[in-house]
Amino acid sequence: MSAGIARLLIVDDEAAQLRALCDTLQLEGYTTQGFSSGQQALAALRPGNFDLMLTDLMMPGMDGISLIHAAKQVDAALGAIVMTGHGTIDTAVRAMQEGAFDYILKPFKLNVILPIISRALDVQRLRRENAELHAREIQQSAELAAAYHDLESFSYSISHDLRAPLRSMDGFAAILESEFAEPLGEEGRRIIGIIRAGSQKMDDLIVGLLEFSRAGRTALELDSVDMTMLADAAAAEVRSLYTGPEPQIEISDLPAVEADAVLVRQVWCNLIGNALKYSAKRAAPRIRVSGRVEKREAIYRVEDNGAGFDMRYADKLFAVFQRLHRTEDFSGTGVGLAIVQRIIARHGGRIWAEGSPDAGACFQFALPMRTAS
Repeated sequence: MSAGIARLLIVDDEAAQLRALCDTLQLEGYTTQGFSSGQQALAALRPGNFDLMLTDLMMPGMDGISLIHAAKQVDAALGAIVMTGHGTIDTAVRAMQEGAFDYILKPFKLNVILPIISRALDVQRLRRENAELHAREIQQSAELAAAYHDLESFSYSISHDLRAPLRSMDGFAAILESEFAEPLGEEGRRIIGIIRAGSQKMDDLIVGLLEFSRAGRTALELDSVDMTMLADAAAAEVRSLYTGPEPQIEISDLPAVEADAVLVRQVWCNLIGNALKYSAKRAAPRIRVSGRVEKREAIYRVEDNGAGFDMRYADKLFAVFQRLHRTEDFSGTGVGLAIVQRIIARHGGRIWAEGSPDAGACFQFALPMRTAS
């Protein structure tokens, strides 16, 4: 229904009654247009021209129920109220089956008509708002599908078209390094090293970007997850790649949760891997993993005694390609925590961190405890 004054289409073959009803409802603030037959009303009807139709039930040529049916072929969103002096249950049922909101008995009483019209307009407004919402949802779904297709194409292009020249660059630089090292001299070999390191860094960034994209596109497969077992497996995986001082990793019993085990394993790998990386310069790296349940959330904690960070820049922690430490001090692309945040957000959870320079860091994330249906 349009904003402002409601527009009423009134159809009644009794001229005096039609005129009285139009005049009375105009005085009540409605815009009215009256017709003495269903055929005249249909000829004037256009989609969206009226908010509600009030039609007499018994009319020569076309009765009210037939008129409602025909009017909805012109404007499917038009609501209707039947006016009758023969008010039976059968009449009401037939009118409702054709889409009427209600019926009004003759002779009319204003205190009866006005609440029925107001109620019908409210229902009509809700129906139209729902129809508009549904149309927007369809449009947004189509736009989302198109964007998803474009993203798939973009990801393929990044993976193949951009990485191929990088691999070629690194390959030729490797040939120069191995077969022409002597004539190139020390400075030439140094420059080749810079080229190879740069191409590898670029390739790592591309891989990280693809992983970040996939973390937001894969469908969630929710199931009950033993988080203690998952964290243990992730710790073993990242520890096998770790080359620093022997770490102490303590994993307490963690509350189980309903989640996508594959994606949450990636969360644990990133958080425990980060804790190991930033603690690697300690003589005795120490990582503690614990969990608890609070207010229908399972909250997990990964704490280390590593390099920490300045809380003034905490808002950058989970942004893509944002790093709070120099690459010379700690390797990485700055994508891991962004992936972690995206996975947790897709589960309806949240993540936050605390730390201070050279005093370790503590990352916590919460996942909703879903009640059994």
